[in-house]
Amino acid sequence: MGEVIGAGELHKGVKLLIDGEPWEITEFSFSKPGKGQAIYNCKLRNMMTGGGCTKSYRSGDKFEKPELVQMSVTYSYDDGTAFVFTDDNFEEIRVSYDVMGDKKYFLMDEMEVKALFFNDKVIGVDLPQLVERKVVKVEPGVKGNTASGKVTKPATVEGGYTLAVPLFISEGDVIRINTETGEYNDRTSTK
Repeated sequence: MGEVIGAGELHKGVKLLIDGEPWEITEFSFSKPGKGQAIYNCKLRNMMTGGGCTKSYRSGDKFEKPELVQMSVTYSYDDGTAFVFTDDNFEEIRVSYDVMGDKKYFLMDEMEVKALFFNDKVIGVDLPQLVERKVVKVEPGVKGNTASGKVTKPATVEGGYTLAVPLFISEGDVIRINTETGEYNDRTSTK
């Protein structure tokens, strides 16, 4: 049995074992009615399926934390059915397309990432926070629409990912992208 925590230890980012599956708290709020127990309202995301739900807990509730293992692995290749990584012992670890999601656009040969395991199965992959990509296609920007304060245009980077970039970005520029949000961070070099 894993570590047990009380409701008072709940907050955003805490992982819980619910019905035999790992869940992560994505939003959290606390309320204390005039009389009675405190109520802990949580939005949860299933770390295996990506599904979500909302639950409320009381101050006396106890939770088991899932036994998760994080390991550094190196990206090798896409075999057409899954992404293949290797660990320090050169054992192959396969990660499904569903688990990778949009993070697939940011993978590079020999990139070291952190794989999160639950019951010997990869349920998540954490990439470096920023990756550099060369811009291969830029749509023309339209000046004058400054109501939002941010004037952007669509750009496609190597690997096929498309994102909004500032007007000064050109084809051939190298930009950094935040892998957590998929958004433009800055330009590192020009063509």
